[in-house]
Amino acid sequence: MSKSARRPRTGPKSRPETIRKRKEILEAAAEVFGSKGYEKATLQEIADQVGLTHAGVLHHFGSKRNLLIETVRYRDFADLAMLGRKQIPMGRAQFDHLIATAFRNSERPGIVQAFEVLSAEALTDDSPVLGYFLKRYRTLQKEISTNFRKLCAAEGIVEPATIDQATASILAVMDGLQYQWLIDPDDMNLGETTAFAIRTIVDAVLGPEKPRAKGAGATAAPARKARVRSAPQQFVGDALPGLYGPDPAADDKPLPHGLG
Repeated sequence: MSKSARRPRTGPKSRPETIRKRKEILEAAAEVFGSKGYEKATLQEIADQVGLTHAGVLHHFGSKRNLLIETVRYRDFADLAMLGRKQIPMGRAQFDHLIATAFRNSERPGIVQAFEVLSAEALTDDSPVLGYFLKRYRTLQKEISTNFRKLCAAEGIVEPATIDQATASILAVMDGLQYQWLIDPDDMNLGETTAFAIRTIVDAVLGPEKPRAKGAGATAAPARKARVRSAPQQFVGDALPGLYGPDPAADDKPLPHGLG
């Protein structure tokens, strides 16, 4: 064999194949954790769904705890991929993104149920996902309240004292309506109800969005559009940046990425 002729590589699996397999594991984990909860779910059940051994799942994620955390992160990451976003929308587009997420969730009750079950796990003693959800909510609260303040400044509105209450209300509405919809999905339209609630809250702070004048004379001033730039952070959740960083509940050590 000439020196130039080389045999095909026979080493570890290629990165694309590894990413594909990890995605399969995460999707199976979302189903199992969502239907059984963290304590009752087993790695063997997850492994069986993707044609791996118990050790094979541990090879990719290290522990059941890490797999649970990465499953929740993957759910958030999948939302962004479905909505075709790479950056956090700001301005009124941020609220449109939250509404679009609710409409998307109405088409996938399984993953929504998994998220609700996993978020409930954060309330148990020594929960492996407490740090994730704490960071998740604090980050989202900061993003929404900051966006409200920037919009008030851009639209010439004296910043009201209700921004923090409005922010908390938006998060409560989204979580509460999801839970109610899971209990009785035939009783409400999740997307439309969420849209009504969020727009009502936003209008209470900013006032209704002004339509652009059509066919008006020269004296009619066009509606002013807020000039709020998109934040530079990468989207890694439901309008959440930076959630693939260190887990505050894991001694500040970075956790393995679910897709990397």
